[in-house]
Amino acid sequence: MKHEPVSGSPCPFPARQYRRAAVVGAGSWGTALAATLARAGVRTCIWGRNSGAVDNINRYHENADYLPGVDLPPALRAARRLSDALAGAEVILIVVPSRSVRSVARQVAEHAAPGVPVAICAKGIEAETGLLMTQVAEEELGHRPIGCVSGPTFARETALGHPTAATVAFPFTYADRLRPDESPAARLAVSLTTESFRAYVSDDLIGVEIGGAVKNVIAIACGMMTGAGFAENTRAALITRGLDEMKVLTEALGGRRETVTGLSGIGDLSLTCSSTTSRNMALGQQLGEGVPRDCCFDGRPVVVEGEFNARSVTDLARRLGVSMPICETVRDILHEGADLGMAFASLWARPIEAEPRAMDVAFSHPASDQDITTLAERIS
Repeated sequence: MKHEPVSGSPCPFPARQYRRAAVVGAGSWGTALAATLARAGVRTCIWGRNSGAVDNINRYHENADYLPGVDLPPALRAARRLSDALAGAEVILIVVPSRSVRSVARQVAEHAAPGVPVAICAKGIEAETGLLMTQVAEEELGHRPIGCVSGPTFARETALGHPTAATVAFPFTYADRLRPDESPAARLAVSLTTESFRAYVSDDLIGVEIGGAVKNVIAIACGMMTGAGFAENTRAALITRGLDEMKVLTEALGGRRETVTGLSGIGDLSLTCSSTTSRNMALGQQLGEGVPRDCCFDGRPVVVEGEFNARSVTDLARRLGVSMPICETVRDILHEGADLGMAFASLWARPIEAEPRAMDVAFSHPASDQDITTLAERIS
């Protein structure tokens, strides 16, 4: 039986795929996105600094360094030179750690054709400036459409073709409102969409990006408490109140609360806080178990975005006068030398507040110093 759509109306003009795409960054997520584009029928070239990874993708259709055992589409090709990867690209995805977005965007600007849309697939806030990743890219890339891709995705599952959904966000111009099918958001969304990958479209870059940055910090908090021996009650509380911190920061910057309750907000938050497949959750859990930071991940130099975001997110929040106690707690532990047990015990002993915030009431917490010390000892 044919099912009629229950909401929304199909655009009278179906959005067109981009014919050629370039993915800048051959890590796990860059490779997964490149594979998705190629499976959707888009001619895709991926660039990476690791020449061995480039050769493996071209010869064996595998990125053994980041996605071992995952078969990549034979049509996907890799380039050693950035200029070769960008040649002829109609859309560009930058998929590098947040700390590298500025320098990589500057390189892309040298080779990309004018007017080509660029989607940033890194999550974070630049420490020195407080800028979101798309704002960093705008400063380096000039007059090009700049957007982002974000959502609840683990790279390996995406590359294996597990059913996955994500958000593609770009600003919508007046022309885009008149012909949404021609907008960069719509065209990239259909370029990524396959039988297993479903893309949604947004015009709220602030909401999408804040969700992606803050969830990493909350995931570290969840990992810390899990490593300390606590279970589902604790994690549910941190996720829920962490979502509230996302909403408040998003609104303060001019984004929409609705966005934070979608894929790029609560979706990404719940995924990242639920599995040690997330490096943020994994780092927190090891720290909660008492593993020294330099011994985490068996001493390997693993980049954990939330570790840097803990400082940049709270710096931005302080500048805006926004209260983010969970993120502040993670910052204190990671960067200020705070004791993990006492920091979380103090978080739990904050004044009693109302839900919703509109009630605007608070009461002193009845716990004594002795009570806090007892909880701190349990956490430690």
